[in-house]
Amino acid sequence: MPEEVEAYDWKSENISYEDFLKLAEGSDKRYEYIDGEVYLLASPSFAHQNIVMEISNVMYNWFKGKKCRPLTALFDIALTINECKNVVQPDIIVICDTENINEKGGYLGIPTLVVEVLSESILQKDFLKKVNLYFYGGVKEYWTVSPWRKEVYLYCFEEQDIEEYRVYKGNEAVQSLTFEGLEVPLKGIFIGV
Repeated sequence: MPEEVEAYDWKSENISYEDFLKLAEGSDKRYEYIDGEVYLLASPSFAHQNIVMEISNVMYNWFKGKKCRPLTALFDIALTINECKNVVQPDIIVICDTENINEKGGYLGIPTLVVEVLSESILQKDFLKKVNLYFYGGVKEYWTVSPWRKEVYLYCFEEQDIEEYRVYKGNEAVQSLTFEGLEVPLKGIFIGV
């Protein structure tokens, strides 16, 4: 069953970054802010969370003892593109610049790798807007996971160009292009989906 997304009711379609910060800080709900628009995030489904846990378990073990660190949501990532600030909460990020964690525990850098598990109900935002956001925001590698197709789409960005694009399905293992040796078998992440 796809995740449902509640409608977000605001006085206008776009709000300022400062108003977004006030909204997010004064609420117990989860929001993302992309190109001046606010998106209310729905609670994830069991299948969504199971996929996130399976991928994050592989990453946690692979990165143990290494400089880079995998982290799971809820964790705000702020990316500025053409002086426009955006705030997203990816399902999994890998950061290699832990010196960019501030005194409040917030992350002010750019993740090296981002993983998003797609929902059919918000496919357009996740698949289109976020590819552009991570592409222009400086992320090196972006994985989108489709639970209903049981596929993973990997984008490798280099100097605002798509250096490589791969689709993984069936019994394949996603092979990171940024972190040589990092592999996530698909049959393990789609159990129970």
